[in-house]
Amino acid sequence: MRGILHFPLMGYHASMDTGQHQHTVQGWGRFPVIKASILAPRDEPEASALLRREQGFNGISRGQGRSYGDSALASALIQSTYLDQFLAFDHDTGRLRCGSGITLGTILQTLLPRGWFLPVVPGTQFVSVGGAIACDVHGKNHHRDGSFCDYLLSLSLLLPGGEILDCSPTQHPDIFHATCSGMGLTGVILEATLQMTKVSGGLIEQRISRAGNLQASFELIEANSSAHYSVAWLDCMARGAQRGRSVLFTGEHITSEPSSKPEIRIRKYPALSVPFSLPSLLLNRYSIELFNRLYYARAGSITASQSIDYQQYFFPLDGIGHWNRLYGRKGFVQYQFVMPEDSALAGMTAVLKKINAAGKGSFLSVLKKMGPANNNLLSFPMAGYTLALDFKFEQQLLPLLDTLDAIVLDHGGRIYLAKDARMSSSTFKKSYPAWQQLDSLRERLGAKSVFNSMQSQRLGL
Repeated sequence: MRGILHFPLMGYHASMDTGQHQHTVQGWGRFPVIKASILAPRDEPEASALLRREQGFNGISRGQGRSYGDSALASALIQSTYLDQFLAFDHDTGRLRCGSGITLGTILQTLLPRGWFLPVVPGTQFVSVGGAIACDVHGKNHHRDGSFCDYLLSLSLLLPGGEILDCSPTQHPDIFHATCSGMGLTGVILEATLQMTKVSGGLIEQRISRAGNLQASFELIEANSSAHYSVAWLDCMARGAQRGRSVLFTGEHITSEPSSKPEIRIRKYPALSVPFSLPSLLLNRYSIELFNRLYYARAGSITASQSIDYQQYFFPLDGIGHWNRLYGRKGFVQYQFVMPEDSALAGMTAVLKKINAAGKGSFLSVLKKMGPANNNLLSFPMAGYTLALDFKFEQQLLPLLDTLDAIVLDHGGRIYLAKDARMSSSTFKKSYPAWQQLDSLRERLGAKSVFNSMQSQRLGL
């Protein structure tokens, strides 16, 4: 088809049947794995023509493939790789208009030397703008600044019939708030206009402190709630009086003198790379417990205050290429949930006890405070605390996660769709009450027969 490119996904184990253009595709967690056909329009007109030409298309749009589970997996994919242009930038106001396929890292590397930073960034810079909108990603500053889409001024959306609709909080607001956090289920995001924030350099002042258990961790986070950025690594293997001990990393943009040139250090990532999938036997409760114990002890010897570059603070794992291979050939599941502030301590304690009793553990356990929810229908954050845990995939893990789901629901929480690979439809519908609004809007737009992912079908959307 003229103008539509079929190609293997870079960074993945790609295979291609030249007759049917089938590729092996997976999310960042490498579970599940499917075969899919991939279409990559070069610009908006070709994207519009795609849906008109591809009669019977039923699939989902996909950016950089950094969602962990199956939210960007389907038998047919519309890839945004070539929708990666800077379209306009106002140096006075910081308003950026760009294609949905451009990555957050590209934006920062281009605009940070000019004194502009993204108001919200997730834990990796290798995320597309379209993916950040579809997941309404959050960062280390949600307690102060909210989610990514809170700084989205407008977007252009490719509808099921090939029409392109401009949406904003005031123009088609129902479609706007359904698309922000809508996991690609309303259409294909083609362009976005973002509000950047002014900074004077690329350095972050990081402060490090430790807490001896989960209650002390909450108290430490609360005592540092005025910090611009705040994130805690949590020792999920500690038991008894030390259960939930953590290391808190707070951060502030370093302000330079107005007359001085901003100091920008942009690393070429990744500096290291995992060349192959490691044997999964290396990841067991003993190796994970040892790592957690050593990490907590090491944090006590680090200088309390440090000046580090923004990539080191915001995107530490980006320095290791293919770090998802550390979990073995079968991949891993990231389990992230949020609970309201008044029930988070009891709920997270119950979760950690269940993990310990099952003999499971996580290298990367991340605890953050969150601010109020916004108006986007499927946005994950709510006022309270969120905990993210990584588990290598194995069949016996699934019953444990079902048990954790019940604890999360009992404490008024929910699970992050961008990380999910196995949540049940009933758990989803109990924890995301606005799902019916999205379902009705999809019906009105004609999207239910066109835009579907493995995740949406599993969740009953």
